Amino acid sequence: MEIMKDTLASGEDILMSGFGKFCVKEKAERKGRNPATDEDKMLPARKVVTFNCSGKLREKINEYRRY
Repeated sequence: MEIMKDTLASGEDILMSGFGKFCVKEKAERKGRNPATDEDKMLPARKVVTFNCSGKLREKINEYRRY
């Protein structure tokens, strides 16, 4: 886990074959609003981690779908 955290913190993606890919994405600065006070505010740019599962994992998950 520490290796994964360090890798993502450095901005690199992680590919786990048969499982999926963790990607670091840049989000631009954007306008936001506090719903409690209705105050407008600029939210700073930031990095987020996204996950895209592999086709194999998706197939395995959908195998057990209950109807």
